[in-house]
Amino acid sequence: MFNPSKEQVRHFFTDAWRKRREAGVLTPLETMAADLVERHPEYHDDLQDPEAAERDYPVEAGRTNPFLHLSMHLAIQEQLSIDHPPGIRAAWTALLQTHDEHDAAHIIMEALGEVVWEAQRLGKPLDNDHYLDLIRRHASRTS
Repeated sequence: MFNPSKEQVRHFFTDAWRKRREAGVLTPLETMAADLVERHPEYHDDLQDPEAAERDYPVEAGRTNPFLHLSMHLAIQEQLSIDHPPGIRAAWTALLQTHDEHDAAHIIMEALGEVVWEAQRLGKPLDNDHYLDLIRRHASRTS
């Protein structure tokens, strides 16, 4: 399993964004990353700033870490593409009945963040059933 360092992740996103802006050749994964960056104009300056790769983004500063946010989007796209955990694609489809794709991805991101935090806090594996339940509960709400 590939487990990139923080620096590798940040370089990946900044390089993909640079290639997109310069009309360079991108790999399929870089294309996915650049597409995500395009949907997040609030991160463009960070991804073009050479010092951003070294910057900390503490929660107390009130700013979202653009690299973490984009990485979570990419992880969710991968989960959906392979339907893992099993059932996430169906939960996604249910979300799309009342939300656009980006909002639905952010709902899943919140659920993913919650179950990752719980797993880390408790020192246990990620609870896929709870993860899917959080998504499904959101999908069943009337907007």
